[in-house]
Amino acid sequence: MDIAAKLADLGLELPKAAAPVAAYVPVVEQGGMLYVSGQLPFDDGKVVTGRLGADVDVAGGYDAARRCALMLLAQIGNALDGDWSRVEKVAKLGVFVNSTPDFTDQAKVANGASELFESLFGDAGRHARAAVGVAVLPLGAAVEADAIVAVRPA
Repeated sequence: MDIAAKLADLGLELPKAAAPVAAYVPVVEQGGMLYVSGQLPFDDGKVVTGRLGADVDVAGGYDAARRCALMLLAQIGNALDGDWSRVEKVAKLGVFVNSTPDFTDQAKVANGASELFESLFGDAGRHARAAVGVAVLPLGAAVEADAIVAVRPA
């Protein structure tokens, strides 16, 4: 599976995996699963910030969620030493949306991440998901996403 080529076809590029900003590791592999810590959206090395329902619209949130998915992919690629054939199934995504109390389109925002995983992995990229509105995210990020991915043994 050539993820880099699929991303290029979509006009996207895999970013360099971000270092943790606190006391955690980016990925834990346990029992055939990768648990990927929450990832923030980056654009040219800067966190995409803002609040949905205030200064970020749904399209901007969708793009931020897609950028989170790219960072999740970067972390997954690092954890698997680039061996994408080990990915069996994207089991679950959690998408956290920095939003005002009256904003209710978290699911539309989260589709930015979900649709990218499905585009890259096909049926193996279809997953369970939570899309949750929150009052604030680390570094003022507009969106944060984490993942659980089933993998084959190395």
